[in-house]
Amino acid sequence: MVPASLKRYALLSIAAALATILLKGLAWWLTGSVGLLSDALESFVNLAGALMALAMLTLAALPADENHAYGHGKAEYFSSAFEGLLILIAALAIGYAAIERLVNPRPLESLGVGLAVSVVASIINYATARILLDVGRKHQSITLEADAHHLMTDVWTSAGVIVGVSAVWLTGWQWLDPVLALLVAANIVWTGWQLLRRSADGLMDVSMPRDQRQVIVDLLDGYRQHGLDYHALRTRQAGARGFVTLHVLVPGAWTVQIGHDWLERIEADIRAAVPNVHVTTHLEPLEDPLSHADQHLDR
Repeated sequence: MVPASLKRYALLSIAAALATILLKGLAWWLTGSVGLLSDALESFVNLAGALMALAMLTLAALPADENHAYGHGKAEYFSSAFEGLLILIAALAIGYAAIERLVNPRPLESLGVGLAVSVVASIINYATARILLDVGRKHQSITLEADAHHLMTDVWTSAGVIVGVSAVWLTGWQWLDPVLALLVAANIVWTGWQLLRRSADGLMDVSMPRDQRQVIVDLLDGYRQHGLDYHALRTRQAGARGFVTLHVLVPGAWTVQIGHDWLERIEADIRAAVPNVHVTTHLEPLEDPLSHADQHLDR
C-alpha cells in the first residue's frame, strides 16, 4: 500500500506546474518565441500529470479489500501511462507550432526578460524534480518517479530552448527557434514512449528489478547449507509493492512445525532484505519427485 503521506508530494508537483505555467507563459508572451511556447505547453502536461498523480496516489493508498485482495498499487501505472500520452499530444502540438513558424517566420522580442523568466521557472522545476525523485525511489513509487523524470526532462528541454533563443538573440538567425522546437518535440516523444512502455510493463506483471531479484536469490542460496532447497521463484511489481512467491523444499522427515518455522524465517529475511514486498511460500518434501514437477506456472 502506498503511504498516504506521498500525496503531499503530488500537491508540490501541482504547485510547481502552476508556477512554471505562469512564468513560461509570460516568457512566451514577452518574446513570441515558439521555442518558449513549446516549453510552456509542456508545463500544462506537467500539471495534468501531477493532477493524475494525486488521484492515483490517493487510490493506491487504499487498503486491500474483498474485491482487491492484492491492494490498489497498480493504480500508479495508470498515472504514468496518462502522463506519457499527454506528453505525446504535447509533442504534436509543439511540432505543429514549429512548422508553422518555419513557414511564417517573425522576429522575437524582449528576449532578455523572457529568458530570465524562463530560467526562474527551470530552477523551480529542477528543485521539485529532485525532491520527487528522492522520495519516489525511497518509497518505490513509479508515479512520483515518472513525474520527477518528466520534470527533469522539462529542465533539460528548457535549457536547450534557452540556449537556442539566446543564439537567435546573438546571431539574428530566426530559423533556429522553430528548429529547436522540433528537436524539443522529438525529445518529448521519447520521454512519453518510455513512460508508456514502463506502465505497460507494470500492468503486465513485470518482474521486480533485477538487483532486487538477485538479493533474493543470494539470500535463498544461503539456506541450502541447512539442508533446504527452493524453486519456482517468481516476482512481480505492482506499483510500490513487490510480490514474491516460491516453493521451499525441506527433508520429508521434518515435522510440519519445523518446516513452517524455517519458512517463516525465510519470509522474514526476504522482507528485511527487500522493502515493501509480500512473500508467499509453499512447503514441499525434498525427496518426493512430484515436488520437482510443479516448477512451471502451468504444471
